Amino acid sequence: MGSLYRRGTRGMNDLIVAHVTESVTVNELRLFLRLVHRTGFTCKSDIAFIFSSKTSSFDNVILEENTSFLKLVSAYNNDEKNNYTSSSDPTRFEISGKKEKESGEPIWGRKIRSSNEENGNVTESTRLSYGSVVSFDVDELDPENALSGFLEHVPMSLRRWACYPMLLGRVRRNYKYVMLVDVKEYIVLGDPLSQLKNRSPESVILTTMPSKKKEKKFVNSGIILGGVRGVRRLANAMLTDIARVIMQHKKRNSVSELVLFNQLVGNEFILKNVNLIVSTESIHELSSLTGLNSNSKSGSNSFSISKIPIVRRGNSNLDISYVFKKYFCSSPLDSIAYSDC
Repeated sequence: MGSLYRRGTRGMNDLIVAHVTESVTVNELRLFLRLVHRTGFTCKSDIAFIFSSKTSSFDNVILEENTSFLKLVSAYNNDEKNNYTSSSDPTRFEISGKKEKESGEPIWGRKIRSSNEENGNVTESTRLSYGSVVSFDVDELDPENALSGFLEHVPMSLRRWACYPMLLGRVRRNYKYVMLVDVKEYIVLGDPLSQLKNRSPESVILTTMPSKKKEKKFVNSGIILGGVRGVRRLANAMLTDIARVIMQHKKRNSVSELVLFNQLVGNEFILKNVNLIVSTESIHELSSLTGLNSNSKSGSNSFSISKIPIVRRGNSNLDISYVFKKYFCSSPLDSIAYSDC
């Protein structure tokens, strides 16, 4: 079931479940995946994409980015390691042979051996460790289209909630923490799941939407962090609530996913088995990053992408592709790895 784009080298503790809505473009998907790779998240996490309808162009983007990522890390790990600097830190993908043996097999496909291992050139400090990248269509995870009896057309924003229970149910013993994220709205710049260290499996961390008004802020449904058990319970409750509200609503097609999610979060009885933590801080807008602006034409980057783990794309005049391309292509090694440099 699903498409396996890249097999990981070992079993991972964390899982990123990224849903791709109908309006996501090829460039938006490319930027999302490239940043997840470049910020080191995949040294400890697997990635599972959920597509409303998969196309060959999406497949090609994921394969290209995986190839470029592996080329970058492998090149850094060989002769180029002492001759180049990179805008990311590939050393985080190195793992000792002892830790690798203790980590077990990856869940998505059998463990693979790196080219270094096959050539017999591996030392304890040069083994590479990275997660798998897979994808599913909504029809694979929600074959009955659970909400089709309530709506003529079920948008991805609602149908994704029918996919999570099956996916997380199957992998619940393989992962400790999970992040649900909207590819269209958010960009990963660090490790958001580090906030969950020492939290219980039932914990779920939510953030609020930015608002200029003094009224109560909306809780964000586009980025959800938590233990697999807690996130799965939240998803089950949300799916049940969607069906219940749609049946009671006269204008069924006007039901708002964000409104429904906030109503659910406010219902302590339904979520009594979830340790819900709502952060008082809102997710930063991409345009708020220091030094990130369309007028900056210098070769150097005056902003850091590691201090803020995740940002919202938002509505701005920033040429996002230009800004991050400048970041990606800031060293000879990066230029070798990426064909668009």
